[in-house]
Amino acid sequence: MVATPEARASNPEVMGGTGVFAGTRVPVQTFFEYFAAGDGIEDFLLGFPSVSREQILAVLGSAADPRTKG
Repeated sequence: MVATPEARASNPEVMGGTGVFAGTRVPVQTFFEYFAAGDGIEDFLLGFPSVSREQILAVLGSAADPRTKG
């Protein structure tokens, strides 16, 4: 699975170009920080309801795919 444009976005006008979940101002890195701290997807979704489960799964799939850059 590869992160689609619907899952992740980067725009210099939004959060200074930081990779965010598309349609939000929530940095993808924030999810990985929650995950590293032991929080699950449900915990993250409760704190960031503008992010969808599908977006998280797409980004995780992209991170696990060695063919994907960024």
